[in-house]
Amino acid sequence: MGFIAWSFGIALFITTSLFSTTAFAIGKIDLVVVNKSDSSMTVFRQGKALKTYRIAMGDNPVGHKLTEGDQRTPEGRYILDYKKPDSAYYRAIHISYPNDEDRLRANALGISPGGQIMIHGENPNSNLSPEEAQQYNWTDGCIAVTNAEMDELWLAIDAGIPIEIWP
Repeated sequence: MGFIAWSFGIALFITTSLFSTTAFAIGKIDLVVVNKSDSSMTVFRQGKALKTYRIAMGDNPVGHKLTEGDQRTPEGRYILDYKKPDSAYYRAIHISYPNDEDRLRANALGISPGGQIMIHGENPNSNLSPEEAQQYNWTDGCIAVTNAEMDELWLAIDAGIPIEIWP
């Protein structure tokens, strides 16, 4: 359950549950950088790092995504091009993978590059707590954060924001 409150012209999204209340307001961001080797994602505004998140990725995170089903998270520069409020994993923000280079590579190899790579929330079927789940790479190549973090990112990210995914 959540609501939005306004304070000093800044939207604050406040969530409540039986266990905690969380308020956050990082404002709009203009760049997302994922560092796969650190399992981290940092959001920026005007070159300043605002916050870093612990992420879960695909089961096979080393290397660039080549084909559908390889369990890898892609590497390179993409666009966060749309939001999906009805994701199977709470909420999701789509990453524009595959780009032209990814398609050319896949065509040359005679394989499908795959697609539907997203930043998304928790697995609703997991028995792990959100914090425990973030210790494992469990996605099919997506980038996962907790649902509370997804709420924060949902407000901070507009369609068209670039994302850089580093090895």
